[in-house]
Amino acid sequence: MTSKVALRPDQAAIVACTISRDVQNFDLLIEDMEAELGEKWGDLTFRDALSFFGQPEAAGLEFVAVALDGEDEGELALVSDIIRTANEKKIKVILIAEDVGPAALHQLLRLGADDFCPYPLPEGALHEAIQRARSPVSARAAALSDDGAAPVPVVGGGNREGAVLAVHGLAGGVGATTFAVNLAWELASIGADNEKLKKKAPRVCLLDFGLQFGSVATYLDMARRESVYEMLSDTANLDADGFTTALQQFEERLNVLTAPADMLPLDIIAPKDVTAVIDIARRLFDFVIIDMPSTVVPWTETVLSAAHLYFCLLELDMRSAQNTLRLKRALQSEELPVDKLRYVLNRAPKFTDLNGKSRVKRLAESLDIAIELQLPDGGKQVMQAGDHGLPLASAAAKNPLRREIAKLAASLHEIGQDAAEAA
Repeated sequence: MTSKVALRPDQAAIVACTISRDVQNFDLLIEDMEAELGEKWGDLTFRDALSFFGQPEAAGLEFVAVALDGEDEGELALVSDIIRTANEKKIKVILIAEDVGPAALHQLLRLGADDFCPYPLPEGALHEAIQRARSPVSARAAALSDDGAAPVPVVGGGNREGAVLAVHGLAGGVGATTFAVNLAWELASIGADNEKLKKKAPRVCLLDFGLQFGSVATYLDMARRESVYEMLSDTANLDADGFTTALQQFEERLNVLTAPADMLPLDIIAPKDVTAVIDIARRLFDFVIIDMPSTVVPWTETVLSAAHLYFCLLELDMRSAQNTLRLKRALQSEELPVDKLRYVLNRAPKFTDLNGKSRVKRLAESLDIAIELQLPDGGKQVMQAGDHGLPLASAAAKNPLRREIAKLAASLHEIGQDAAEAA
């Protein structure tokens, strides 16, 4: 392998190139390119790439692997030009990055990079990216996911128009993610033990929109995939195949979109990106559960508008009361659909705690809200289930919190069935 493509006219036709500041900084990339292509590839610097694209030899390129590290963030304008020019020439672009910030990656992927691999390259990652680049059909559907598991199959077509249920914690630690995870699991488990009902069981998707501290992956002991970030970064070209490739299955029942592997700014996705994800999820699943960040962001309005029900979790304390009032005022000032909000009191007083029941009543009256669901304190079993990556139904089936969530899931499913029959 030489450092210039143009110096090898007598060799086999060049079908690919690496483009980098110095390819010697990416020794694993060199090894994988040689393993995949032998002598049918070359190397270009950032400065040489644009001029080479104008030469006749570039017509035979299938793809380029653009490799950059943290030192190259100052060259983003040049790298962007390379990606745009490659797209114009119908050359696929595989982006390979090491220690590059999420914002920079987001920008480059939006410009039209076809695939992304982290560096150091995981075993087989470049091979799979090349296969996707060469595939004439939807590459993401045929590709294996980041951890080697097959993509989630699309079952039942794409015309379900599922119900969207969002979950928003009004203060830290109120149990919003616990509620979202267990509600999704209970819905996905309806009819699981009955062979007659199993075929009619609802298909459920759980979306973790906590881009910074989302913990659905932790609560279900799942890996955080790079494909999640890739999917969110290119929603303009998102289809059912690309969406399902980013999903994982828990116990072959619940489909989950985890938070990305890296902590990302909440504004890295826009309302239109969220709309694209929700629309596809609704077409593929009967129930779409969205675990929202506690922070209100520009796309919170998007989720609220798309949701059939928007569960707001709070506790019997002053911080929850103040935050509830602030959220309610903010939504009303923007004339947003506050009627979709369903207030859920977690760790509610026991039935025999008359003083606690009185406090709940006063809280609701002072905030002018209806607390429609009161969840009991699940105790240490809730924390233990989360630490072990299991829903409460698997870790502590008789837990009082689990029973209440199961009742809610059964009620939601029944309402959904009645609505489907009426339609």
